[in-house]
Amino acid sequence: MNVILRSTITCPDCGYVKEETMPSDACQYMYQCENCKKLIKPKQGDCCVYCSYGSVKCPPIQIISKNYKSKKFDN
Repeated sequence: MNVILRSTITCPDCGYVKEETMPSDACQYMYQCENCKKLIKPKQGDCCVYCSYGSVKCPPIQIISKNYKSKKFDN
């Protein structure tokens, strides 16, 4: 299973964009914008800033999603 570790995060306040490496084994709850210095937190219902403001969901969510899609459900 290939997990993507790079995500482009966009600051919701100033629009600054930066590519970052996500932690492979955890969700990142806070992120400080390099441009405006605002401390960014995830939107309600999201586990981390990458799920809210990144181009790629965080690795734990990628793994859950891939595992869910690969399961076959018998009726």
